Amino acid sequence: MVLPALHGPLAGWSQPLPRHQHEPLKVARRAEERLLILGGGVIGVSVAYHLAQRGKRVTLVDHAGLASCASGKAGGFLAKTWNDRTPLKQLSQKSFDMHADLAVKLKLKSYRRLRCKSVTVQGVKPPVRKLEHLEWVEDAVDERHMGDEATIAQVHPRELTEAMWKVCEEVGSNFVLGTVNELITETAGSEQKVLGAFVNSQPMQADKVVCCMGPWSQILGMILPRMKIYGQKCHSVLLQGERVLSEAVFFKGLGNPEVYPRNDGENYVTGFPDPVTLVTEPPGNVQVRREVCKRLVASVREVSPEMQRAQVTGEQSCYLPLTADTFPAIGPLPQYKGGYLSVGHGCWGILNSLASGLAMTELILDGKATSVDIECFDPERLLSVDDPEWAPG
Repeated sequence: MVLPALHGPLAGWSQPLPRHQHEPLKVARRAEERLLILGGGVIGVSVAYHLAQRGKRVTLVDHAGLASCASGKAGGFLAKTWNDRTPLKQLSQKSFDMHADLAVKLKLKSYRRLRCKSVTVQGVKPPVRKLEHLEWVEDAVDERHMGDEATIAQVHPRELTEAMWKVCEEVGSNFVLGTVNELITETAGSEQKVLGAFVNSQPMQADKVVCCMGPWSQILGMILPRMKIYGQKCHSVLLQGERVLSEAVFFKGLGNPEVYPRNDGENYVTGFPDPVTLVTEPPGNVQVRREVCKRLVASVREVSPEMQRAQVTGEQSCYLPLTADTFPAIGPLPQYKGGYLSVGHGCWGILNSLASGLAMTELILDGKATSVDIECFDPERLLSVDDPEWAPG
């Protein structure tokens, strides 16, 4: 059973190949395992990076290039304790600390600590109240502390992804720009195996394959129909300010936008997410709706003279990947030996990328993740999870 044929802009992007091209491949034994990673975002590159730290080289495949989707367009907001009451607690705390260490090791210019507040606004002129402890918001009704430099940080995800991949190249890893059509599988007796993937309709053999394709993981549904990964489109705008701000703000009111100031004076503004869907827009070519971007700009300018003076320098959109229960799938591919998944990290993908990559590397090389417990993220659970109410029909 395979996914329904796609039409429109995604037609031909990730389609099953004719049956005659599915001849079993003979994987010759090699001294060095061939490791294939599908997806060139921060999750896939983190897996590659941690494998490189143990001297392993990989082949990384992506349809649109390195950090071409959310990993180049996300805000890069990092919060150490916000997931403490969820199964993500250990993963988030471990990864937060890893970000600090890796920023020093890779000399990342975009990484820094900052403060964060929740601010209630009504957008009424003149200002309802000028709260003296707010850095740049003027028309505010109330404020709430959400974290300081001890628990809040940020990094530009593109810089992080590119810096990690540079290390991978130094050990001999290579990048392939290509379309992943489907996984190559073989049944031997009672055992099913993943032997690689068809890339640009050509077989690419591998001993182990890691799928990190986020909301474009339709290839999983071709062999496991219940393995669905959804996407939620989020728009963002970039506003270049006159000074560097150090207070991220989550607004209540005016549509609840979020603003993450960066250390170069750029302010990342996001909000008004679309409904969750099964993604059909091709990676690297996601439509940007100008009306949403204009609404984002208008909302923050209504409550801040600082943002009124800032210049719009970018408008963009990307998809956040989600599983049916909203938690990531990190572990072996169910029912298929040699396959692995690290997908569905949602809005915490940048934060949790480092610990996820380390855990996956331990699983691949040692047979078990020991740095962090990922048992609750076992992808097999998704085979018995019903489609959620918010899932598209």
